[in-house]
Amino acid sequence: MKKRNHTFDLLCGLCILRMIMLHTVSTCGLRGEFWFGKLMAWTFFFMSFFFFKAGYFNKGVVGNYRLYVKDRVKRLLVPYLVWGGIGSVVFFGFICTVPALKPVFNGLHWEHLYRQSHFWGNPPCWFLFSFFTAYLVIGGVNVLRLQKPFAVLVWTFPFVSYWLAKAGNPLWLSLNNVFMGIFFFYLGHWWRRLQNAAELGCLHIGRPAVGRGGLIVLSVLLILVFVVGNRLNHGEYDMSLNKWVQHPWGAGINSVCALVGISGLLLSLPQRRVPIVNFIGEHSMVFFVLHYPLIHLYKYVHQAFGHGLRGHYDDFILLTVIILCICAWLVPCIERVPWMSGRWRPKNLRT
Repeated sequence: MKKRNHTFDLLCGLCILRMIMLHTVSTCGLRGEFWFGKLMAWTFFFMSFFFFKAGYFNKGVVGNYRLYVKDRVKRLLVPYLVWGGIGSVVFFGFICTVPALKPVFNGLHWEHLYRQSHFWGNPPCWFLFSFFTAYLVIGGVNVLRLQKPFAVLVWTFPFVSYWLAKAGNPLWLSLNNVFMGIFFFYLGHWWRRLQNAAELGCLHIGRPAVGRGGLIVLSVLLILVFVVGNRLNHGEYDMSLNKWVQHPWGAGINSVCALVGISGLLLSLPQRRVPIVNFIGEHSMVFFVLHYPLIHLYKYVHQAFGHGLRGHYDDFILLTVIILCICAWLVPCIERVPWMSGRWRPKNLRT
């Protein structure tokens, strides 16, 4: 446990809690609540954090690219297919056997299979496929030694993402969001390099070297820019659908300031482990892939007995507690199965 970065585990745990709350609130028809709208408006950048975190700890690719791809397939693509399949079994099992749920078929279209990477029974799995695709691109760039020209090109990716969104997101399998994913990946990588340079006294603005204290000041300023910018020029980037809501400049700039500023400030503070939240962050994969099939299970069992969830705060609270408890209980079981958790024995390959 001492080797873990408690700051990023904390942020990761908060992101997972936010995601679970988003899906349970939506299931219970409470998205129109004032408090929920405000919470989402100030945490819209949380899904981008996982790309940012991956870039922060990325060390590049050393070795055979084929082995690198094989490793990414095992860690991301296999769990994507496995948990998408599990979610689909739950989903279609209910709507095919419960007469009251058969009208759900009317909303299903074949083009969904190639237009989106969202499984009907486990939509959040889109993230694993987009993450896998981003890793393939970044690994290929590293192997071909095109890091410098590609790093310049990455700055254009938010504009490419916005153009794709305005064009109706034409890329198949939800790959329109990969451009922003790669951008946030490199943002985390650059932020780590900047921090390393400051700690070694190699970062200079004028004569004095910018040390850890300077980065703390910079982080606080970026958080202030985010707070003011999100109030005056609010915009949101929905990575799951590659949607730019309200002000696109606000969405992009505010996301960058929040990710860099919050992570920079927390990294500069004493790193203490927050028991429950850090536990979720340490085992985020289990909570991520398992929570939505549990939502379907809870929802369709209730509907089969004629009980609706819309507007029920008691169901929202109970469903959230059930998800957290079951996921925590199954953590050791799922993590022992590599093809479900993506936790394979490490090879001599840095990624």
